Amino acid sequence: MLQRIGGGLAVVAVVVGVAAGPAAGYAPSEGPSAAASTGPSVAGTPVCTISDPQVTEVSGLAATADGYVVINDSNIDRTRTRIMFLDASCKLVRSVAYPTSAFDPEDLAVAKDGTVWVADVGDNTTATGGSGNRRSTIALWSLAPQASAPVIHRLVYPDGKPRDAEALLISGDGTPVIVTKDPAGEVYVPDGPLPSNNAAGFKLKQVGKFVTQATGTANPLGILGQGVVTGAAVSPDGKRAVVRTMSDAYEFDVTDGDVTAAITTGTPRITPLPNEPQGEAIAYTLDGRNFLTASDQPKPVAILKYTPFVPPKPTPSAAPAAAPAPAKDQSFLDSLSLRDVTWIVTGFLVLGVLLIAVGVFGVRRSRAARRAQLTP
Repeated sequence: MLQRIGGGLAVVAVVVGVAAGPAAGYAPSEGPSAAASTGPSVAGTPVCTISDPQVTEVSGLAATADGYVVINDSNIDRTRTRIMFLDASCKLVRSVAYPTSAFDPEDLAVAKDGTVWVADVGDNTTATGGSGNRRSTIALWSLAPQASAPVIHRLVYPDGKPRDAEALLISGDGTPVIVTKDPAGEVYVPDGPLPSNNAAGFKLKQVGKFVTQATGTANPLGILGQGVVTGAAVSPDGKRAVVRTMSDAYEFDVTDGDVTAAITTGTPRITPLPNEPQGEAIAYTLDGRNFLTASDQPKPVAILKYTPFVPPKPTPSAAPAAAPAPAKDQSFLDSLSLRDVTWIVTGFLVLGVLLIAVGVFGVRRSRAARRAQLTP
């Protein structure tokens, strides 16, 4: 979450941070990766509006058989930070509290067995509105079906340094995958089986990097927003994964459930998500045909639906040109091109003019000499 100042996005804080250094990592790469393709910029279609005052600042979203599950991020009142279940019309049905205070939940995912995973991984720098009191550990929370409270799994980055993250995916084998926001695009997984209710942070390991692009899609933070990773999801069939920024959705094909390989080495199809107020959450519909998104706002917000961009199939290439026939013996004149003939003709014309000039000059000198001999 980018903290707000007076109800608005802390754009000034981010810009100052860029000048000072920490937020410079948000800048996307200047050019697209090989074969990457971007779809047209089309606004999302509203599905329903979340208007319950208990459900504000939505940072994570997933579709369920009954509707949606959402989370909200760092509230001043931590008791209002909950896991919330909505019906298909976005009405709040029930909510689940964390057994201890969640620090900054930023994304969620639903595993194949129905377990809801919450990524409590936000850690804003002072440049993006944070207090400067950085976290020593981050956490994942797992809420099993029918459970009354989630279980905590504390984690720490391999170098022990803090990072700000907002994106969570679940691999085919159930491994949680975290993508950082600052530094941008670092991809981490637990370095072994995930412990539960641990006091010390279990070490993560970096497995690659997700790279954004300068797409030009309109968003509140301009080019910076094009590089800020704010959410992620895996399709219900596990064959596709999407990582979003404030401006765009990057979708990848997933082979054999290997989500990390897909998002770090695959070629994305980019779907613009233009002009979202503060686009943070993304999910797939249950049939996997569409993206669902939501913005982190302190007021009612709509869940939007987008059709993922699919590049047109390449047109068949033209039939190869017939091979040239073997060259026949040619005379000197047959081998000349039009350019060659033009130069030759021009040369003859110039030579002819010179010969005429010399002839005229010779005749005049001869006549002058005869006149001189006849003069007394």
